[in-house]
Amino acid sequence: MSNFANFREIGRKIVCVGRNYKDHALELGNPIPKKPMIFLKSTNSYVAEGNPIVIPPGCQNLHQEVELGVVIGKKAKNIKKDDWKDYVAGYTVALDMTARDFQDEAKKAGAPWFLSKSFDTSCPVANFIDKTKISDPHDLELYCLINGQEKQREKTSCMIFDIPTLLSYVTQFATLEPGDLLLTGTPAGVCRVNSGDTIEFGLTGIIDSKFSVQ
Repeated sequence: MSNFANFREIGRKIVCVGRNYKDHALELGNPIPKKPMIFLKSTNSYVAEGNPIVIPPGCQNLHQEVELGVVIGKKAKNIKKDDWKDYVAGYTVALDMTARDFQDEAKKAGAPWFLSKSFDTSCPVANFIDKTKISDPHDLELYCLINGQEKQREKTSCMIFDIPTLLSYVTQFATLEPGDLLLTGTPAGVCRVNSGDTIEFGLTGIIDSKFSVQ
Protein backbone atom coordinates (compact mmCIF):
# COMPACT_ATOMS: atom_id res chain seq x y z
CA MET A 1 0.00 0.00 0.00
CA SER A 2 1.09 3.57 -0.69
CA ASN A 3 1.74 6.20 1.92
CA PHE A 4 -1.64 7.36 3.21
CA ALA A 5 -0.43 10.37 5.19
CA ASN A 6 -2.45 12.48 2.74
CA PHE A 7 -5.67 10.49 3.17
CA ARG A 8 -7.57 13.77 3.63
CA GLU A 9 -6.72 14.71 0.04
CA ILE A 10 -7.12 11.35 -1.68
CA GLY A 11 -10.19 10.00 0.13
CA ARG A 12 -13.61 10.66 -1.36
CA LYS A 13 -15.87 10.15 1.64
CA ILE A 14 -16.11 9.94 5.41
CA VAL A 15 -18.40 7.10 6.49
CA CYS A 16 -19.67 7.52 10.05
CA VAL A 17 -21.30 5.17 12.53
CA GLY A 18 -23.90 6.50 14.94
CA ARG A 19 -24.61 5.14 18.42
CA ASN A 20 -21.82 2.56 18.40
CA TYR A 21 -21.13 2.87 22.14
CA LYS A 22 -24.00 1.92 24.45
CA ASP A 23 -23.46 4.71 26.99
CA HIS A 24 -23.46 7.40 24.29
CA ALA A 25 -26.73 6.16 22.83
CA LEU A 26 -28.29 6.21 26.28
CA GLU A 27 -26.98 9.67 27.21
CA LEU A 28 -28.89 11.14 24.26
CA GLY A 29 -32.01 9.11 24.98
CA ASN A 30 -31.64 6.86 21.95
CA PRO A 31 -32.26 3.11 21.70
CA ILE A 32 -29.35 0.69 21.30
CA PRO A 33 -29.14 -0.11 17.56
CA LYS A 34 -29.64 -3.65 16.30
CA LYS A 35 -27.57 -2.99 13.17
CA PRO A 36 -24.99 -0.30 12.34
CA MET A 37 -26.43 3.17 11.81
CA ILE A 38 -24.51 4.75 8.93
CA PHE A 39 -24.31 8.34 7.72
CA LEU A 40 -21.84 10.43 5.72
CA LYS A 41 -19.72 13.50 6.18
CA SER A 42 -18.35 15.12 3.03
CA THR A 43 -14.65 15.87 2.69
CA ASN A 44 -15.19 19.63 3.15
CA SER A 45 -15.58 18.61 6.82
CA TYR A 46 -11.87 17.95 7.23
CA VAL A 47 -9.74 20.39 9.17
CA ALA A 48 -6.11 19.75 10.07
CA GLU A 49 -4.34 20.70 13.29
CA GLY A 50 -3.27 24.34 13.32
CA ASN A 51 -6.62 25.47 11.90
CA PRO A 52 -9.70 26.27 14.01
CA ILE A 53 -13.04 24.54 14.33
CA VAL A 54 -15.56 27.15 13.15
CA ILE A 55 -19.04 27.06 14.68
CA PRO A 56 -21.60 27.10 11.84
CA PRO A 57 -23.92 30.12 11.53
CA GLY A 58 -26.91 29.91 13.85
CA CYS A 59 -25.65 26.91 15.83
CA GLN A 60 -26.31 27.28 19.56
CA ASN A 61 -25.29 23.79 20.71
CA LEU A 62 -22.13 22.37 19.15
CA HIS A 63 -20.95 19.00 20.54
CA GLN A 64 -17.65 17.16 20.25
CA GLU A 65 -17.51 13.41 19.56
CA VAL A 66 -14.08 11.73 19.66
CA GLU A 67 -13.77 8.68 17.41
CA LEU A 68 -11.28 6.12 16.16
CA GLY A 69 -10.89 6.45 12.40
CA VAL A 70 -10.04 3.62 10.02
CA VAL A 71 -8.28 4.65 6.80
CA ILE A 72 -9.09 2.41 3.84
CA GLY A 73 -6.08 1.12 1.89
CA LYS A 74 -7.62 -0.44 -1.20
CA LYS A 75 -10.94 -0.78 -2.98
CA ALA A 76 -13.35 -2.69 -0.76
CA LYS A 77 -16.62 -4.28 -1.85
CA ASN A 78 -18.46 -7.16 -0.15
CA ILE A 79 -15.51 -7.92 2.09
CA LYS A 80 -15.51 -10.84 4.48
CA LYS A 81 -15.02 -10.20 8.18
CA ASP A 82 -11.96 -12.44 8.31
CA ASP A 83 -10.26 -10.39 5.58
CA TRP A 84 -10.88 -6.92 7.00
CA LYS A 85 -7.23 -6.14 7.83
CA ASP A 86 -6.27 -6.55 4.17
CA TYR A 87 -8.29 -3.44 3.34
CA VAL A 88 -6.99 -1.17 6.11
CA ALA A 89 -4.04 1.17 5.53
CA GLY A 90 -4.04 2.55 9.04
CA TYR A 91 -5.84 4.61 11.61
CA THR A 92 -6.36 8.10 12.95
CA VAL A 93 -8.41 9.82 15.62
CA ALA A 94 -10.96 12.49 14.80
CA LEU A 95 -13.78 14.58 16.14
CA ASP A 96 -17.25 14.23 14.65
CA MET A 97 -18.37 17.78 15.47
CA THR A 98 -22.15 17.90 15.61
CA ALA A 99 -24.50 20.88 15.58
CA ARG A 100 -26.83 19.17 18.03
CA ASP A 101 -29.60 21.76 17.74
CA PHE A 102 -29.59 21.37 13.95
CA GLN A 103 -29.65 17.59 14.35
CA ASP A 104 -32.54 17.70 16.82
CA GLU A 105 -34.56 19.82 14.38
CA ALA A 106 -33.75 17.42 11.54
CA LYS A 107 -34.79 14.39 13.60
CA LYS A 108 -38.14 15.96 14.46
CA ALA A 109 -38.78 16.76 10.80
CA GLY A 110 -37.55 13.39 9.55
CA ALA A 111 -34.96 15.31 7.53
CA PRO A 112 -31.33 14.45 6.67
CA TRP A 113 -28.51 15.36 9.06
CA PHE A 114 -26.28 17.03 6.47
CA LEU A 115 -26.13 20.53 7.96
CA SER A 116 -25.63 19.20 11.49
CA LYS A 117 -22.83 16.81 10.59
CA SER A 118 -21.12 18.05 7.42
CA PHE A 119 -20.50 21.77 7.83
CA ASP A 120 -17.00 23.09 7.11
CA THR A 121 -14.47 22.05 9.82
CA SER A 122 -16.84 19.46 11.32
CA CYS A 123 -14.16 16.74 11.13
CA PRO A 124 -10.96 17.80 12.93
CA VAL A 125 -8.53 14.98 12.33
CA ALA A 126 -5.13 13.92 13.64
CA ASN A 127 -2.28 12.48 11.60
CA PHE A 128 -2.28 9.10 9.91
CA ILE A 129 -1.04 6.08 11.90
CA ASP A 130 0.20 3.15 9.81
CA LYS A 131 -1.53 -0.12 10.68
CA THR A 132 1.82 -1.68 11.61
CA LYS A 133 1.91 0.67 14.62
CA ILE A 134 -1.36 -0.66 16.09
CA SER A 135 -1.59 -4.40 16.69
CA ASP A 136 -5.21 -4.38 17.86
CA PRO A 137 -7.48 -1.38 17.18
CA HIS A 138 -10.03 -2.86 19.58
CA ASP A 139 -7.57 -2.45 22.47
CA LEU A 140 -7.10 1.32 22.41
CA GLU A 141 -8.27 4.12 24.67
CA LEU A 142 -9.99 7.20 23.27
CA TYR A 143 -9.92 10.40 25.27
CA CYS A 144 -11.10 14.00 24.92
CA LEU A 145 -10.52 17.05 27.14
CA ILE A 146 -12.07 20.50 26.85
CA ASN A 147 -10.07 23.32 28.39
CA GLY A 148 -8.09 20.70 30.30
CA GLN A 149 -11.16 18.96 31.78
CA GLU A 150 -11.70 15.34 30.83
CA LYS A 151 -15.01 14.77 29.03
CA GLN A 152 -14.56 11.42 27.28
CA ARG A 153 -12.43 8.36 27.99
CA GLU A 154 -13.30 4.85 26.83
CA LYS A 155 -11.79 1.65 25.47
CA THR A 156 -12.47 0.86 21.83
CA SER A 157 -13.35 -2.66 22.98
CA CYS A 158 -16.68 -1.15 24.10
CA MET A 159 -17.89 -0.65 20.52
CA ILE A 160 -21.23 -2.33 19.89
CA PHE A 161 -20.18 -3.27 16.34
CA ASP A 162 -16.47 -3.96 15.84
CA ILE A 163 -14.43 -2.90 12.81
CA PRO A 164 -14.77 -6.21 10.88
CA THR A 165 -18.55 -6.03 11.30
CA LEU A 166 -18.69 -2.39 10.21
CA LEU A 167 -16.52 -2.90 7.12
CA SER A 168 -18.41 -6.01 6.08
CA TYR A 169 -21.75 -4.27 6.57
CA VAL A 170 -20.92 -1.01 4.80
CA THR A 171 -19.28 -2.67 1.79
CA GLN A 172 -22.41 -4.71 1.09
CA PHE A 173 -23.99 -1.44 -0.02
CA ALA A 174 -21.22 1.02 -0.85
CA THR A 175 -17.72 0.53 -2.20
CA LEU A 176 -14.97 1.97 -0.03
CA GLU A 177 -11.96 3.42 -1.83
CA PRO A 178 -8.33 4.17 -0.93
CA GLY A 179 -8.11 7.09 1.48
CA ASP A 180 -11.75 6.89 2.58
CA LEU A 181 -12.25 7.23 6.32
CA LEU A 182 -14.53 5.12 8.52
CA LEU A 183 -15.36 6.81 11.83
CA THR A 184 -16.35 4.12 14.30
CA GLY A 185 -18.53 6.02 16.78
CA THR A 186 -18.09 7.98 19.99
CA PRO A 187 -18.35 7.01 23.65
CA ALA A 188 -20.33 8.89 26.28
CA GLY A 189 -19.38 12.37 27.45
CA VAL A 190 -20.32 14.62 24.55
CA CYS A 191 -21.13 18.16 25.62
CA ARG A 192 -21.51 21.71 24.42
CA VAL A 193 -18.38 23.48 23.23
CA ASN A 194 -18.05 27.22 22.82
CA SER A 195 -16.00 29.76 20.93
CA GLY A 196 -12.63 30.11 22.63
CA ASP A 197 -12.54 26.53 23.90
CA THR A 198 -9.55 24.26 23.37
CA ILE A 199 -10.24 20.60 22.58
CA GLU A 200 -7.52 18.00 23.13
CA PHE A 201 -8.14 14.43 22.02
CA GLY A 202 -6.34 11.30 20.99
CA LEU A 203 -5.46 7.69 21.60
CA THR A 204 -3.72 7.23 24.94
CA GLY A 205 -0.01 6.62 24.49
CA ILE A 206 -0.21 6.78 20.69
CA ILE A 207 -1.33 10.15 19.35
CA ASP A 208 -2.56 13.50 20.64
CA SER A 209 -4.19 16.39 18.84
CA LYS A 210 -5.37 19.87 19.79
CA PHE A 211 -7.82 22.30 18.18
CA SER A 212 -9.29 25.64 19.12
CA VAL A 213 -12.95 26.55 18.60
CA GLN A 214 -13.76 29.80 16.85
